Amino acid sequence: MAISLCFISSSSSSSATAAASFNPHRLLPSLSASPVVHLRLGVSAPSLSHRCRQFRRVLFSAGGGDGGFSGGGSHGGGGGGGEDNAGGKNRVEALMVLKKSGRGLESLPQDLAAAIEDGRIPGAVVEKYFELEKGGFFSWLLQFAGFRERLLADDLFLFKVFMECGVGLFTKTAAEYQKRKENFFNELEVVFADVVMAIIADFMLVYLPAPTVSLRPPLGLSAGAITKFFHGCPDNAFQIALSGTSYSLLQRIGAVVRNGSKLFVVGTASSLVGTSVTNAVVNAKKAVGSSSEGEAENVPIVSTSLAYGVYMAVSSNLRYQVLAGVIEQRMLEPLLHQHKLMLSAICFAVRTGNTFLGSLLWVDYARLIGIQKAH
Repeated sequence: MAISLCFISSSSSSSATAAASFNPHRLLPSLSASPVVHLRLGVSAPSLSHRCRQFRRVLFSAGGGDGGFSGGGSHGGGGGGGEDNAGGKNRVEALMVLKKSGRGLESLPQDLAAAIEDGRIPGAVVEKYFELEKGGFFSWLLQFAGFRERLLADDLFLFKVFMECGVGLFTKTAAEYQKRKENFFNELEVVFADVVMAIIADFMLVYLPAPTVSLRPPLGLSAGAITKFFHGCPDNAFQIALSGTSYSLLQRIGAVVRNGSKLFVVGTASSLVGTSVTNAVVNAKKAVGSSSEGEAENVPIVSTSLAYGVYMAVSSNLRYQVLAGVIEQRMLEPLLHQHKLMLSAICFAVRTGNTFLGSLLWVDYARLIGIQKAH
């Protein structure tokens, strides 16, 4: 469709006469006699690609960055024009924070600088990074990408690590003493091995399911489909997505599967070392004839290790995913954000209860599959 307008300009003395005698069927005078200005407004039918873009904006307008279970998209994308706008807003906010602090992108870690340029993190994350950088120990931890992503998502992450490992150290040592009683000090090497492996397992249970601010760069085109899928999954299945980022339900399920596979390896390896050391000490005592009548029998190494790996991949994985992503990030953090001391105390109580519950579930599970006998 085209619309054409003609404006005829003549001298002021003959304007009325020209207007009165204007005949639309007569050719217009030449430009030298009466200047003519032609204005043509061309409107073409919208293209198919333009209509597709409009449809995507309407379809995904509510899916980006709300932290919900969006049906579309992938990590850092999938929200159409809404997420593009959010990405541009994030970039402007982050650059304003940098300018206000007198810092440049070159002063930041490479992954953080790339995330700012891509608009994947808002200005609040950059502000939190500068706050954490002021602390000596935190500044050292920020050099490591894994700790950097978790501290930016939760400034109490380090407290939770120490708390979980401390509770695990106390409960595991108490359990070892209750089990060995008078032989506790004679078997310190076994106790030490069991406690160390328990602490490593506790650390991984806090570290792997913790919510993160993902700073990972996109994978190359040569990466496989499965690798790309798990790369785009969040670290916690229930974590809140940042502005400009959305996770589909399938990606959140993928987070459970990915962390479960990692915890299976951690649980199997820790149990393998612990049971092997314990059996070695028991066999050594039997060899020299110093074992007592009530000495524990050898623990089946392979079956116990695989069983513990499955337990951590399923029970521990789901419990800590819900604990970190739902109870702490979605419930306690918004409610007690301004009261860090109270938030820390409640997190301590909840995590202690979760550890106790895990111990009970492990005993029931071990007896159910037959690797431990009820006395």
